[in-house]
This record gives sequence, structure tokens and C-alpha cells, in this order.
Amino acid sequence: MTTLMVQGTTSDAGKSTLVTALCRWLTRQGVSVVPFKPQNMALNSAVTADGGEIGRAQAVQAQACGLQPHTDMNPVLLKPNSDTGAQVIIHGRAVTTMNAVAYHGYKEIAMQAVLESHRRLGEQYPVIVVEGAGSPAEINLRANDIANMGFAEAVDCPVLLIADINRGGVFAHLVGTLELLSPSEQARVKGFIINRFRGDIALLQPGLDWLEARTGKPVVGVLPYVMDLHLEAEDGLDQRQTDKVEQVLNVVVPILPRISNHTDFDPLRLHPQVNLQFVGAGQAIPPADLIILPGSKSVRSDLAYLRANGWDSAIARHLRYGGKLLGICGGLQMLGEQLHDPLGLEGAAGSSPGLGLLAMSTVLEEHKQLRNVRGRLLLEGVEVSGYEIHAGVTSGAALERPAVQLDDNRCDGAQSVDGQIFGTYLHGLFETPAACSALLRWAGLENVQEVDYHALRERDIERLADLVEKHLDGALLRELCGLSDTASL
Repeated sequence: MTTLMVQGTTSDAGKSTLVTALCRWLTRQGVSVVPFKPQNMALNSAVTADGGEIGRAQAVQAQACGLQPHTDMNPVLLKPNSDTGAQVIIHGRAVTTMNAVAYHGYKEIAMQAVLESHRRLGEQYPVIVVEGAGSPAEINLRANDIANMGFAEAVDCPVLLIADINRGGVFAHLVGTLELLSPSEQARVKGFIINRFRGDIALLQPGLDWLEARTGKPVVGVLPYVMDLHLEAEDGLDQRQTDKVEQVLNVVVPILPRISNHTDFDPLRLHPQVNLQFVGAGQAIPPADLIILPGSKSVRSDLAYLRANGWDSAIARHLRYGGKLLGICGGLQMLGEQLHDPLGLEGAAGSSPGLGLLAMSTVLEEHKQLRNVRGRLLLEGVEVSGYEIHAGVTSGAALERPAVQLDDNRCDGAQSVDGQIFGTYLHGLFETPAACSALLRWAGLENVQEVDYHALRERDIERLADLVEKHLDGALLRELCGLSDTASL
């Protein structure tokens, strides 16, 4: 078994993208490869085949390998519920909530979970491609590190360092990061990759030559900036739009402080007939056909934030004028009459009034419900699939008009009597083409063009592998993965 790790000079340097690209590039060659991220901090998550929860990026990387997501691919997931605290998920299950200082001391325990998962994967797959987190040069986080060089030292693996030239200062990022590492950590860095380059590579060559001479380490390659590449964001909100046709449906999503699984909206953002707008703090909700209340890691505090921005009044006005309203997971809970958190799972224990738009209430319970599900969207009886990640249990008369009939004989969500409001616990419901089209028709779009979101994602994973093939030193990469020039596994 060989482990190769990708670390970045900064957050969003391209680590997730490069790991995805390497996984598909190796898979194309017949190599049995698996992705791994020791520790992830993100509110975008996925439900695994073994019924746990991992970062969304690792689920996409699993797809690049042709694998089902598994909790061993991301053994430690931190889901922030405040500026200083987070829910700690170990091997797919929430075990505690703690502040950053307390977690710093908890890392020794978390590291055991990381090494256990890495060992299990190593028994099944000959190559493991690992994604680091943030930067290895964050001096204040070096002690007990499990996400970057601390992990690399523990398993004795080589490291590639990637930097984003589009930010500027790429050579300072690379050299500065290397200088802040210990001698043993510096020796682990086997090469540099420069990401998101635009222009003539000949103009960059003197800098590449200097970098290799200065550090004694090779530049493995320079990846170009690709304008229309889509890969689900690990945490940052991607607001890029594809080109739209003249007749579009206007959809608005309020950005909540603890918005979760906003990758739900990627199929809409990429749909040629949908104009998707994210509205932030201090902004008014513009006229729209559909408003979507997204998932939230802290529903009561995010609902208070929604009210503080006057968005509750805008939603009421939107409904008076005949607009449609959709709530997903935490957004569904907001639509009800009461939100109860008796255990203080998402903040101070207590209750809050909901928007009062559906006759139901939600109680947060200690154990999360984590499921991959299939069923039928009751708007048109079309197929839908998705996943549930929620601690809330919702009850009330509104549930007598469900939104989804699930294959496990459960009903999900609710619809209002007048048909204007639709709520569901299902994340990912827009990824099923028929369900997405049905929801767009419900919201007022005629002659809906059906878009296969999974095919779009697969297309771009293939494009990433093409970039590795064309722009990186394949022989060096194979050597670092423990492969001979002709071997495949």
C-alpha cells in the first residue's frame, strides 16, 4: 500500500480538485485507488453507504474512483455551529460538540480514529490519495496536527504542495510554506503543483526554474484556469452561473450564517432555465418565482438572523403575490410553528417560534437521522432520490399532506393546502432529473429542459483527469504512488 498526500499553501488552493483529478487519472489506468481526508471542517456533507456522515468533497472523490462513499474516507468531520465551536463527527457519527480550545486537546483521540481508518483502507486498496486541510504552515495549529504534516509524519508518506497562482504571490506561498516546515517535513515535499494559471507558460518558466533551483524540488506541473469547471465546493459558496436562455425561472436563496449542504443548489445554478440568486446580509429579497430556505446547522439562530434581515416579511409578501416557497431540512423546520432544542444541541437550550406557515413543530433529538433514500415526489409522482442528515423530528397536522413518499414506506415533508409551500428533509432532490423538472414546473417554469446533473459532474471529473494527463509529470506521479511505468493493479 502506498499513500500520497496533497497539501496546499492556503485554503481553496485546489487540494480537493487535485485529489479528485488524481483519483480518476489513476482509476483510468486500472489502479485500485481510494480517497482519504483525515480531518475535514465543512457544513457540506454526504451520507455514506455504511450509514455515516463525511465531507461532501470525499463523496465526489469516491465517485472519481468508482466507489461508494464510506466513513473511513473522512474519519473526522467538524461541522461548525458557531464561530468558536463545532460538532465533532468520528467515523461518521456525532460524538460531541466542543469549542476550538477543547478540540485542540482532543486531537490525540481523533488521531487514533484517523490512523484506524487509514489502516483499514490500506488493507483494501494499494493506493490512497490523501487531501490535507488548510495549510501545513499554520504555526498555531502545528501541535498535535492530524490534518497535514502531523498525519504525513505518522504514516510516513510523500507530499505534493499545491498553490493557486490566481491569488497572486504563488512563489512566496510555496517557498514561504516550505521554509516554515521542519527539516523532516520539508523532505516529505516531493514537488510543487501550480494551479489556475492563465496566459503563456513561457512567461512563467523563469519563475519555475528559479523555484526548482531555490528549493531543489521539482515542479510537477502547472494546471490551467478552467472557467466552466464544476466540482462541488467543500465549503465555500459557488455563485457562478452558466449561460441562461431568455425565459428563466427566478430563484432566490437567503444565505444563512450556518447554511449547510448548499451544494443542493448546484443543479439549479447550472440549469440553463434558472436564474439563481443568493441574497446576503443587508440585502433585500428581490422579486422571485421561488424562494428556497436552505439547510442549517443552527436552525434557531439562523431563523433569528432571517428575521433580523427582514426576510420573514419579504417571504410573507412573496406568498401574498402568489410566489412559491420551498424549505429543505432546516428550511423545512423553519416553516413550522415551533422549534424546540431542549438539549442545547445547536446552541442554548430552548424554543423559538417558527414562521408559522405550516401546522407542525420540530424537536431536536440527540441522535441524527442519516439515510440515503429513494421515493416519489408527490407533486407529479416522479422518482426522486436524496439523503437525510438531521437531528430534528417533526410532527403535526401539516404532515398529513406529505411532499415525498419514500420507498421504505415512510412519508417525508409537507405541502400547504394552497400548493404554494413545499417542504422536505431530502438534500440532493434537484439531482434527480425528473424531480428537478417537476419542482421547476411547480414553481412556474413552462417547457422545462431536463438536465442530468450526475452526467455533468461525471463529465467534469473526466476533464480533470485529462488535465492531469496533459499538464502534470505522469511518470513522477506514478513513482510517488508506488507504481512502475507499466504496472496497474
